[in-house]
Amino acid sequence: MQSSTVLGYPRIGPHRELKRALESYWDGRSTRRELEAEGARLRAGTWRRLAELGLDGLPSNTFSLYDQVLDTAVMLGAVPERYQAADDPYFAMARGTDGLAPLRMVKWFDTNYHYIVPEIGPETVFKLDAGKPVGEVREARALGYETRPVVVGPVTFLLLAGALDRLGEVLGHYEELLAALAGEGVEWVQFDEPALVQDRTPDELAAVRAAYERLGALPVRPKLLVASYFGDLGEALPVLAATPVEALAVDLVRGPVPPPLPGKTVVAGVVSGRDVWRTPPAAALAKLRAVEADRVVVGTSCSLLHVPYDVTVEDGLDPGLRERLAFAEQKAAEVVALARALAAGETGGAAGTVPTRRAELPPVPARSPYAVRAAAQAEHLRLPPLPVTTIGSFPQTGELRAARAAVTAGTLAREDYERLVEAEIEHAVRVQERLGLDVLVHGEPERNDMVQYFAEHLDGFAVTAHGWVQSYGSRCTRPPIIHGDVGRPSPITVRWAKYAQSLTAKPVKGMLTGPVTIVAWSFDRADLPLREVTHQVAAAIAEEVRDLEAAGVSVIQVDEPALRELLPLRAAEQADYLEWSVAAYRRATGAAGDRTQIHTHLCYSNADQILSAIDGLDADVTTIESARSGTRILDAVTGYARGLGPGVYDIHSPRVPPVEEVAGRLAAALAVLPAEQVWVNPDCGLKTRTYPQVEAALANVAEAARRARAAL
Repeated sequence: MQSSTVLGYPRIGPHRELKRALESYWDGRSTRRELEAEGARLRAGTWRRLAELGLDGLPSNTFSLYDQVLDTAVMLGAVPERYQAADDPYFAMARGTDGLAPLRMVKWFDTNYHYIVPEIGPETVFKLDAGKPVGEVREARALGYETRPVVVGPVTFLLLAGALDRLGEVLGHYEELLAALAGEGVEWVQFDEPALVQDRTPDELAAVRAAYERLGALPVRPKLLVASYFGDLGEALPVLAATPVEALAVDLVRGPVPPPLPGKTVVAGVVSGRDVWRTPPAAALAKLRAVEADRVVVGTSCSLLHVPYDVTVEDGLDPGLRERLAFAEQKAAEVVALARALAAGETGGAAGTVPTRRAELPPVPARSPYAVRAAAQAEHLRLPPLPVTTIGSFPQTGELRAARAAVTAGTLAREDYERLVEAEIEHAVRVQERLGLDVLVHGEPERNDMVQYFAEHLDGFAVTAHGWVQSYGSRCTRPPIIHGDVGRPSPITVRWAKYAQSLTAKPVKGMLTGPVTIVAWSFDRADLPLREVTHQVAAAIAEEVRDLEAAGVSVIQVDEPALRELLPLRAAEQADYLEWSVAAYRRATGAAGDRTQIHTHLCYSNADQILSAIDGLDADVTTIESARSGTRILDAVTGYARGLGPGVYDIHSPRVPPVEEVAGRLAAALAVLPAEQVWVNPDCGLKTRTYPQVEAALANVAEAARRARAAL
């Protein structure tokens, strides 16, 4: 293996070319052939740029039109029968069709990237289609590049699918894949096994051993690199080390230097793929020199999928801050520089200074008991049974996005833009009134993103112009950068909430993003513990809650979709995290009065696994993703005592659910919860949908609620 490599690279394109190509194809404005051609152009650009930077170990098969786990399912033939007749089965599984719901989607370990959960049942018949990994090897070779194909490993793939009992069958197809790649002259293959940095049972570790002993025993095959990331391999390390695999990739940013690994090549992940800070050379070189193995290759801690492309295009950032940053291109260059420094015996530069911490925050406030609050809110709000609401955002029209860009460019006056925002708010309110919703939202037309908007109004944050990171499919975000102490210089949302409430007699929610989510979906500062930064943000959100309440807003939603996402991957670390993250939420909301109804929202994150922590948030109402995950949250909520809205409409698919489908999901909720606790709502915000889709879907949601009320 070469001296420097990355475990993966961004794939959306430096200017979000893949996003535009996907949406053009989905809208029928281009063909699948044109979409594939754009993908090939992006792949070629990535290989060329990485080679120009001096990287000598180039990965392939890290590109995806939607998701690498979905790609692996397709490669193995794990396409459920109901999708096989669709015009495009791949995107039918990812997004659904008019007649088909999509597959379940959840977060990739503790990141904000979403993957499609494979559906594997007794009827699944595996059949290898190696066209994608083999095709990319040929594609790169035609351009003059030899590459290392990257594939989700068999153990992680089956653990994600809940089907580890099918390992024997699947390994036969991985053997076929290795034979096909060997036939192409491929020297190395990378199998990604991030699930091995989680706690694994003895039986699961035995499966790891069996898998890689079997694959390693093939007489003719490429050399095998098993890549772990997001933490320490722990008990899985000696298991892998005892198998015939030639190389292991270890995360030395989140995990320790491993014990000696004689006979192995170690890809030492000293350059972080999860943050945007430059790598301190001295510390990285010290770790590299401490690794004892036959060969040490300098690499990234994980794929660079989780960071933007290039910091040099960020002309709007403070120059002093920009000098401290490294995006994917700079991180690849750091890998190359560290490999050269290691070979030359260099020690690196001096360590940076640590900023002074701010003063301690006051104690977390406590609200009245829930029963007291619930009575006060019922008297004040006077809502019907099964109240219908939405999560917050409404469609962001092209006119609105263009106006926001024009304000930034200085070609539209701020006053004209604000009039447009007011018109959008009134439109969203009138739509909800017409459809019969009970608790309204203002639609968030003034917001570009649920985290970036707050970052733009808080001290201690910087935002980028081009720092896009893929969240799922064509959905990209620009994570803000936390670089200093956080404070709120002035109110952020109060003006728009007051305006929306002035338009209607129905309650309109004040919409805030919670402290855990703001920090999770930003690039965190490296010089303070995560808990301290999160509590700083919580104190700022608490000020906003107080101002909304003083302005007459009676329902305030503080969303925490990232609460489960940040849960440490090892069980021993989880209780401490849940304690301080729940405390941060209560810091943000604890000063609200009894008759102010506090809502929260969680989505796409296996929230059923942390229900006790969700209860600990002490929100009066929790809305939660349920439709896409097959109402699995309902299996865990018996005895839950507060308001709960298990989503009845999957907003990440363009399909409009019929009334009967929504009614069935609502009936499932009423089967496990008293009617007085149940709320009716979509899975998530409606920003990515169109108004025709939203109006049709919400009309069906409201009608299902009316039928259910009549039956009470």
